[in-house]
Amino acid sequence: MPSNFCLILHAQSHGRDTLNRKKFRIAVATNEKKELEDNVSEVFGRANTFTIVQIEDGEIQGVKLIENPAATYIHGAGPIVVKELVDLKIDLIIAPQFGPGASTILEQHGVTMIKAEAGTKVREAIQDALTHVHNRS
Repeated sequence: MPSNFCLILHAQSHGRDTLNRKKFRIAVATNEKKELEDNVSEVFGRANTFTIVQIEDGEIQGVKLIENPAATYIHGAGPIVVKELVDLKIDLIIAPQFGPGASTILEQHGVTMIKAEAGTKVREAIQDALTHVHNRS
């Protein structure tokens, strides 16, 4: 089955080397409260929820869900979401697209961005991301 991923937009910055670490956190833009069984949202900044996945030694060790505080904002949702995710020490984010403001701020914080097709199951998106991380290290 072909991968749904488009590309890795940003691999490392300012000394943070997420792709070579054994322990890191992934946030996936989602819409419902189904955790690993949810689907990747069609948007980043206005996704209803984010599924946060703790990875250790290439395996899922924990999953939690957070509500997006900016899901209903008309403008400026991306930077607000970025601050929330950076405060949670997220290392890698999966979404179908990233706006210019959000991607610039994520790059400044050294957060890896991976584009995934909307509708992809979170579990599959995480496994594909781990494959990309492993292949790049």
